Amino acid sequence: MKLTSCLERALGDVFLLVGKDCPFLLRDLLASQELAAVFGQSVMNVLRVFIGSPCGLNLRNILWHGFASPQEIPAKYCSMLLILTAGLGQLLKIYLLQTETILVHRPYIAFTNLKELDVFPDINHEALSLTEELAKISSFVLKPMLPFWVAALTAFRQHRYADCVILLLPQLETGLRLLFTTVNKCPNRLLTAEMLTKQLNDKEINQLPLILGEPSMEFLWDFLNHQEGPRVRDHLSHGEINLNEFPREIANQILAFSVTLLCRFSEVEELATLKVGAGIVQVEQYVNCTQSSPCISMTTEILSQLQHHLPQNCYILDDLMNNLLSEKLLVQLCSTHICTLYCPRSVLEILVVFRKISAQCHQVSDQVIASTEMRYKKWINKILRSRQRHNYLRMLNSIKFLSPVLRLILMLIILELINIHTVCEKNPCDYQQYIKFLKSILQYTENLVTYTSPEKNKWDESVELTHKALIKIKTFSERKLTLMQLATQVKLS
Repeated sequence: MKLTSCLERALGDVFLLVGKDCPFLLRDLLASQELAAVFGQSVMNVLRVFIGSPCGLNLRNILWHGFASPQEIPAKYCSMLLILTAGLGQLLKIYLLQTETILVHRPYIAFTNLKELDVFPDINHEALSLTEELAKISSFVLKPMLPFWVAALTAFRQHRYADCVILLLPQLETGLRLLFTTVNKCPNRLLTAEMLTKQLNDKEINQLPLILGEPSMEFLWDFLNHQEGPRVRDHLSHGEINLNEFPREIANQILAFSVTLLCRFSEVEELATLKVGAGIVQVEQYVNCTQSSPCISMTTEILSQLQHHLPQNCYILDDLMNNLLSEKLLVQLCSTHICTLYCPRSVLEILVVFRKISAQCHQVSDQVIASTEMRYKKWINKILRSRQRHNYLRMLNSIKFLSPVLRLILMLIILELINIHTVCEKNPCDYQQYIKFLKSILQYTENLVTYTSPEKNKWDESVELTHKALIKIKTFSERKLTLMQLATQVKLS
């Protein structure tokens, strides 16, 4: 794969000796008259047979798209390509002497803004060792492809980061292709799967994005497809990157993302057999990165919608997830005067639910703060056992989304409280729906109190529970059934 990418880049440089716009696709480059003029048509025909045409061996695409296992590519093919490459060098030397020209190599592309691509923690030695074991048990890995995974991990250990990513990317595609055919029940499309498309050819919804989740899909789009992203595979496969200077940061992110997929598609019983230690703790950190992200992104989206219903002259959040700014807004909202005299029964009924929800949120906060302080002291004093350390890290990850979610619920309650008298304008059916919605939020906060208690410590369950609650809030808001939305409609009418 390295040979085909470097060869493509070099041939592109040679093309520019004669032509102007270098073809993007290798098959078009090999079929060009410009290269035939330099190397001869017969030489180019041989290259096309090996790496440039679906009608030939098509080695370049077969390897880069993960279709071939290590045993399926004879060593003689590699030897032939090496000899061909050396021969091309000799022919080029003769051409340059005859034409008295100088070959100018195009500059490599450099990755920028690496800090913006930082999603996962840095991989340590223990996590690397565990990843090799995960690859052996995960259904995401086709068993004939296991040597590629082992070689990729070895390359990372040896600081050969470009080699690591070159080996990993085709295996990610292979695993995703297998998953695509499984979840969409189309085993006949294993070779032609279009994993990241929204719809299938028959207009059915592609189930793979739903299975992977939004954070994983965004990671794939950002790293591989997005025009403003690093487009790692494109640049690597076309030889546009200096392999010796490939950044560790990107290799770390690709490898860590691969670990999350290995974990997610492994049986729980098999995972339980792996040794619990620093490695498994870090691996769970990777998985948590992809699990808690949807909660944070959905919280931000809902907060953004709520801002449209703030009272006049109220503080607008520039940064929706900023603790200090949102606290300032909450304090400002709490100072809003609400008429409480002669409240009808429906208003009082809702107030009771609001009070219960806020009380549960307060208890969750108290429990998390107390647990965090206690665990932190034990962590500093190094008296936490391995499972306790593991649990502490999961708790810290949970706080990242619990804090903004609790603020979201408080803001929702306050905005509803400000508009509480509009509940009288709801018909009985809508009123019952509204009460049912509020009680579902109350149920969520009550469950959260249980899950975050020192006795339970169910942090992973808290993530799942929160995600479901946010979906309910988002869905209810989109149906425009909240009091703040009703008040806005009344004002407009």
